Amino acid sequence: MRQRLVVATEALASGAVTRRELARDYSKLFRNVYVRRGEKLTAKDKAVAAWLWSGRSATLAGLSAAAVLGSRYVDTSAPAELIRSHRRAPQGILVHSGSLSDHDFCRLGAISATTPSRTAFDITRRMALVASVIQIDALLNATGCSVDDVLAVARRNPGARGVRRALTALSVADAGAESPPETTTRLMVVAAGMPRPETQIPVRERGLVYRLDMGWRDPLVAVEYDGHQHWTDPAQRARDIERHECLASLGWTIIRVSWTQLRNQPQTVINRVAKALKLTPSVQVSHASLESCVQQLHARRQ
Repeated sequence: MRQRLVVATEALASGAVTRRELARDYSKLFRNVYVRRGEKLTAKDKAVAAWLWSGRSATLAGLSAAAVLGSRYVDTSAPAELIRSHRRAPQGILVHSGSLSDHDFCRLGAISATTPSRTAFDITRRMALVASVIQIDALLNATGCSVDDVLAVARRNPGARGVRRALTALSVADAGAESPPETTTRLMVVAAGMPRPETQIPVRERGLVYRLDMGWRDPLVAVEYDGHQHWTDPAQRARDIERHECLASLGWTIIRVSWTQLRNQPQTVINRVAKALKLTPSVQVSHASLESCVQQLHARRQ
């Protein structure tokens, strides 16, 4: 089977492809790096392609490192990120300078990449706050890295640019989030003044274990983000009804949130949570104000 990505000079020299096949069946991504036509590139593909472009000498960083480390929600339109001494790079590759300590990089087969903790630190100090928390939640969930691990990197690099931004993001990060909408829901609830919810709460009943996206054990209130399939798949909907009835019989109040509600009616979602918790939101939160609300929350906690 033909490879998705090829280094042109190597593929031609080995006879893996002919010049005619290269021109006919592949598209150029970067200098000397080609992708098979018709392939839908993933963020991981772009990261590997950039590493190949570097002559296999660079270290993957930022979102590219997150992609090869297993994070599922890296934007495929984002540029590939590398650390190397030469800054010049083609469009689609972002090169960072700077040195790494032995603690900061790892090997994934032949590929050098920043460690999960270093990757998280770099993402949080370079990206906008909410976007970085979404990425960090996904990275921590995928790798088992903890917020404390990332804070240790921050302590080793107190003078790094953006370290204060990183600390703000890390103060609200949570490895229990399993999707970007779950992260966004949690941030909105907390930014509105609700207590920080616990994530992935296990509830055991009759030999079964239900895991709640987020919630509070006292007073047994949970918030569940339901993706598209929960509303459109009859079999999934039947399972959800049975699950909801079981949890309700145990005293849980379940607040179900759809993407449409989260996108168009965030304050309604917050008000439903507040009512279940018998609290009053202290802040009106919208998608436009979420960034500043989270920053203010962090400042109040200092």
